[in-house]
Amino acid sequence: MKFSIGGSLKLAFRPWVEGLENIPAEGPAILASNHLSFSDSFFLPAVLDRKVTFIAKAEYFTSPGVKGKLTAAFFKGVGQLPVDRSGARGAGEAAIKSGIDVIERGELFGIYPEGTRSPDGRLYRGKPGGLARVALATGAPVIPVAMIDTEKIQPPGKVVPKLMRPGIRIGKPLDFSRYHGMDSDRFILRSVTDEVMYEIMKLSGQEYVDIYATAAKRQIADAEKAAKADKAEKVDKDDKGDGKPE
Repeated sequence: MKFSIGGSLKLAFRPWVEGLENIPAEGPAILASNHLSFSDSFFLPAVLDRKVTFIAKAEYFTSPGVKGKLTAAFFKGVGQLPVDRSGARGAGEAAIKSGIDVIERGELFGIYPEGTRSPDGRLYRGKPGGLARVALATGAPVIPVAMIDTEKIQPPGKVVPKLMRPGIRIGKPLDFSRYHGMDSDRFILRSVTDEVMYEIMKLSGQEYVDIYATAAKRQIADAEKAAKADKAEKVDKDDKGDGKPE
């Protein structure tokens, strides 16, 4: 299924790619990418000859009915790995274990260090958990990846995707073997994560924001909520005549 889905995506969207030579022909590696769109996990595997395994919510694989079965088959076909995300710490540990298992099989493991999609197209601070811990526990090289313009293909609220060419830039492998086995040192984890994010920033050309994307999403949601409250209050005043001149 990977090849049929990948072939269809390449034919329809014609993604351009730079740096394919940085993907090893064999052996394990971690692909660390920025995250702009739901489609990132489909476009990157589509342009590679090797299978890439990403982490996905377990709900995508367990939904009932015909639609649920089709969704599960699709995600399995494109290399998604189900992880139960109930409980933040449990979810993180499960993702790390899954990543280590993929690397130990000699395969490619894909991960988004930001932890969630960017809410506004900017690059946010990487979380010093999954990426760094998998890299330091396994010694696998980390390959930075930049997805370009994928958020423009299907913005939030749009059902029909826009046919346009997204881009993918693949950087040179980063070697963190000097820190091998130091996956419990939080300062090392932070350093490794920041180095990877810096390389992704250079590849993507995105503006970097030194807060987590999850915090940015909360700020945006709070601002929207406050704006709605202000608007409702203004309408209420106008209805009562408080805002009218005498």
